[in-house]
Amino acid sequence: MSLPQRPLGRTKLTVSVLGFGSAPLGDLYAKLDDATAIATVEAAHAADVTLFDTSPHYGNGLAEHRCGTALRRVPRASFVLSTKVGRVMAPQADPSAPPRALNATSANFAGGLPHRPRFDYSRDGVLRSFEQSLLRLGTDRIDILLIHDVDRFIHGADGPTGVEARFAEAMAGAYPALDELRASGAVQAIGVGLNDAAMCARFARAGDFDCMLLAGRYSLLEQPAMAEFLPLAHAKGIAVMLGGVFNSGILATGPIEGARYNYRPAKPEVLERVRRIERVCAAHGVALADAALNFPLGHPAVVSVVLGGVTPAEVARNVASLGRPIPAALWRDLKGEALLAPEVPVPS
Repeated sequence: MSLPQRPLGRTKLTVSVLGFGSAPLGDLYAKLDDATAIATVEAAHAADVTLFDTSPHYGNGLAEHRCGTALRRVPRASFVLSTKVGRVMAPQADPSAPPRALNATSANFAGGLPHRPRFDYSRDGVLRSFEQSLLRLGTDRIDILLIHDVDRFIHGADGPTGVEARFAEAMAGAYPALDELRASGAVQAIGVGLNDAAMCARFARAGDFDCMLLAGRYSLLEQPAMAEFLPLAHAKGIAVMLGGVFNSGILATGPIEGARYNYRPAKPEVLERVRRIERVCAAHGVALADAALNFPLGHPAVVSVVLGGVTPAEVARNVASLGRPIPAALWRDLKGEALLAPEVPVPS
């Protein structure tokens, strides 16, 4: 199938409704071999995916390196490249340190490059991060540049390095730097990449952003972004890319033992809600993962669902899932069971 394309807000860019997220290629949870990782990116491009999202955070630069290796082999005009700023990498001082010690904020990466990250949302830090990403990706331009991880999940609520301090630092340093890069033509779109819908709304009000990547806060399981952020984004013409639409796995695997929700084992109440959603899907002959993938695209602010993958087969599965029809009666029944609010938009 040829993947549908949607305009990226007010920019001249268009992106496929299914994007490729490269966090797993940073050795998320388990180490990957280079050949398979690179082949996975190539498979996404061959399947008409045009949006590729990465970050220095993913494996301390490894995901960028692997994406760049694959994408250098295809015409540059055939894809839209997104990466992030907010972390600067330095050579690891102790090469003998265990791999998990290399990442300053997440123990979820099993491997990665031997680099030491530090947060830096200043103007100089952003420009340095941007230059490092260009080198790791092996490209002369990046299309979308996002301020990464200014939320309470990463920085906490209080203190000199809490989310309030980081927000102030980002708006004083990172945002003007991104605005300059956009004005110069070095990037075509700027935004933020967060796990927090409320912080997305704060950024949307504080600056002139083109797009935002929100992870985990708008899915078939939960829609907190509906309260404020998504209506605001739609009103301001900010294009929304969604990550984490499986809530770290549970909407893909179903409520099985050990299913992950927000990167942790799901609690009983989450498992029960997913069981109820899955029963409604089964009554209509629809796989839970197919409904979960298609649901977010019903919101008018959403332009793309960004999914990760670690094998070409996973990419093929996601593309096939997007193409499967979902009966309108399924969405009606989910609302009838109070598993979706009446006002939540659904795909037509």
